Amino acid sequence: MTAQHSPMAPAAIGPDPQGAPHRKRNVTLISAAMITDSAESGLLSALFPVIAASLGLATSALGVLIAAGRLVSVVSGPLWVFLTRYLARRTVLAIASGLWGVWAIVAAFSQDFVQLLILNTIAAAGFTAAHVFLPAIVGDSFPDAKRGRVIGWVYGALVISSSLLGPLFGQLADVPQGWRYGYVAIGVINILAGLAILLFLRDPGIGYMDGRADQHRAGTTTATDDGVSWRTVASLFRLPSYVVLIISRLLSPHPVLGAFAVVLLVEAHGLSIQVATAAFAPFGIGYLVGNIVIGYLGDIANRFSADHGRVTLLQLSQFAFGGLAFLATQVTYDGVWMYSLFFALMGAFQGWNPILNRPIVMAIVPPEQRGTAFGFMISIVESISYSVLALITGFVAGAIGTQGAVLWTIVAVVLVNGVVLTGLQVTFRRDRRALLARTETAPAAQPALAE
Repeated sequence: MTAQHSPMAPAAIGPDPQGAPHRKRNVTLISAAMITDSAESGLLSALFPVIAASLGLATSALGVLIAAGRLVSVVSGPLWVFLTRYLARRTVLAIASGLWGVWAIVAAFSQDFVQLLILNTIAAAGFTAAHVFLPAIVGDSFPDAKRGRVIGWVYGALVISSSLLGPLFGQLADVPQGWRYGYVAIGVINILAGLAILLFLRDPGIGYMDGRADQHRAGTTTATDDGVSWRTVASLFRLPSYVVLIISRLLSPHPVLGAFAVVLLVEAHGLSIQVATAAFAPFGIGYLVGNIVIGYLGDIANRFSADHGRVTLLQLSQFAFGGLAFLATQVTYDGVWMYSLFFALMGAFQGWNPILNRPIVMAIVPPEQRGTAFGFMISIVESISYSVLALITGFVAGAIGTQGAVLWTIVAVVLVNGVVLTGLQVTFRRDRRALLARTETAPAAQPALAE
């Protein structure tokens, strides 16, 4: 029974301005699921040379594996959101981001490319859920002034852990069939993360911080938004700023570089797998620093100019990443430290993206539609972008080499992305203020009861 229907409910006092109960614990649990989920792509990137040798694969197979793993999210992401009509977000997260890890264990026993492709793709179907639900739950748990820094810490922890796992996975290159042990480890850790979510996560309910949501008690009953429907998606496309962001996410090849970085360093610059994974590791450190810095800097810029602050920083990050990507991939250096320096700086600017674009979406999309907005943007648009660009990069690499492919499918594309984001300078102000006007005129709802 919700607070507003309970005869014993206290008087309406609105949500706690500091945030929802259990907010830090909830974000920590979802972050842990995201970290274990992302380990699968880290395993593929770090150990693809030995996987290729074990199963007799060409370089293009890496693009196919990555593309299939992300394309399945086009279906699975909206499906997980749809299931919140019938199950609590906590339950859906526990299944998709945790218990689904059993498929990674099964993938460890693949005997050929077809088996690995099918099982890896099924395992990847669960990986999107945490990424879709995290920004929605952050929006429900924290005030706007803190959302940037919270997401910054989460994505920073995500990438730094992935970068640390990369060198660890790299050590398995010297172990006979070591990549199989990596898959088993990923599956076990995912299952444990899912059990932790099921036992300890307490969902604040959709729209808690807006003070007008029909809340459920401690995540034990259904928490739903408008659901996944083309009607809801169509309404989002009436927001010009959301359209610009969608185009921008389609032109975001940043994660593709991370997938091909080790292969590029080995093939184009002559490094060993162990040295290449170590050279790429500072990317995660840079990403963490970038997440933290931009979390605070973005919030400061937002206070200075709510209409242009975060938008300008987001646009700047694209141009900076493109220039650094050129220097890191197209020039051969005598020392490994130069590669590490450029990857660290690239990580910092890539780390700006989610910390800036997630709060921008929160500022223009009503809370009851944020789950769908993030689900469409992350699980469908970003998955299609990553899949198509990874697939193209893989096949272009087979034709002209990894170095040439990265130049045209990553460096050039991200610079175009920076130009596209100029549109937000025009549209965001109007869309943001329209939502503020709606919120100010909407009747306030009583907050949820929390355990």
